[in-house]
Amino acid sequence: MPDTTPDLPALPVTFRPGRTRAVLTVLAVLTFAAITAVGMLLDGLGTGERLSFALTALLLAGVLFLLARPRVTADEAGVTVVNLTTKRRLAWAEIIRVNLRQGDPWAFLDLSDGTSLPALGIQPGIAKQRAIQDARALRALVEARSAAADETPRG
Repeated sequence: MPDTTPDLPALPVTFRPGRTRAVLTVLAVLTFAAITAVGMLLDGLGTGERLSFALTALLLAGVLFLLARPRVTADEAGVTVVNLTTKRRLAWAEIIRVNLRQGDPWAFLDLSDGTSLPALGIQPGIAKQRAIQDARALRALVEARSAAADETPRG
């Protein structure tokens, strides 16, 4: 049977909010540099106080880098969803549907166990059209992999 979905992305493929990630990374670097510079340039501060400025800057930059972390990676075996503080590996058969409805802050994966997993790597924040394309591509991959699994003979 010929493949009727020519626009499937080649595996492995990673979906991430590129513009959002770039903005957050630049903000993290600038925040760290600015707060550290202020702490070093202020007169009358002791070493401990200057160090507290640098540590505060590092903490804020770390939070911004954490916000830039989300991604969804699809490969031959399944999908890895990396959110802010969690990472979950899913087999293709575990994913029932990919949803990105109007007004959703990010895509959701409906799973075979009846739960829904947020996939923050596909979010329409700054680049709405890109998020829609990514959600459609992941949906097509899920449908293609589910169809392939259904056609696999079982012994």
